Amino acid sequence: MKVIDIHTHPIFFGENAKPAETLKMIHREKKQGFVHVVALPDVLRYGRLPDEKQSRILNDEMISVVKIGQGFVTGFCGLNPKLGEKAVRTEVDRCVGGGTLRGLKLEVSCNARDPDMRWVMEAAQQYDVPVLQHTWNQLYKPARPYHSDPEDTCALAREWPNVRIIMAHLTGCGIRGIRAARGIDNMVIDTSGGAPEAGLVEYAVKELGDRRVVYGSDWPIRDLPTAVGRITGSEISARAKQRILHDNTAEFLRL
Repeated sequence: MKVIDIHTHPIFFGENAKPAETLKMIHREKKQGFVHVVALPDVLRYGRLPDEKQSRILNDEMISVVKIGQGFVTGFCGLNPKLGEKAVRTEVDRCVGGGTLRGLKLEVSCNARDPDMRWVMEAAQQYDVPVLQHTWNQLYKPARPYHSDPEDTCALAREWPNVRIIMAHLTGCGIRGIRAARGIDNMVIDTSGGAPEAGLVEYAVKELGDRRVVYGSDWPIRDLPTAVGRITGSEISARAKQRILHDNTAEFLRL
């Protein structure tokens, strides 16, 4: 069964940054049956608010990974919206406008409802690239001003219906996140996150349909075989598994 992983961090806290190390990780993914992966920047190496120089370093690493991958890797550009419109647009123009990176990644610099997200979404709409928003249950939690809850990411997707959005971390979003995502056709939810929860993938397919769920591992933060087993071990049809593991992401990313 072919697999595309929409959520990986090939360089994590500086590890695997050397070309030989990156290539070794790519070989491991191919050995596991992966045909394509999305590479996301090294989250939180510089804290939740990287400055312009730090952002360039992280994105340059993704550009390098894409080149090493030779067609196997799609890279996303990491952004800190709180740096302002000029900084955001300059980095997107450099990384995406230059033709190397093909998506935008948001971590915990600000909440998805923050007014500064406008610069990100306008750039995504201009270049017609998807936005992956880190999302986790933040109900009654003090980090919500900068950490997006499923309701926040869903509000962003509704506000920008012409932008493709990936709501990351199915297990972090949970049942409440799945319910919040109903009826948002420009958004998919990836299956990365914590340990597998019985029935959660099945519930997502039931509520959203098997075309709005995409496979993601969060590797190497999470175990790769366990992440795949979250899908292959689910009580859904073989066709739904193939859509989640490969077809939906291929269509969503226009590979």
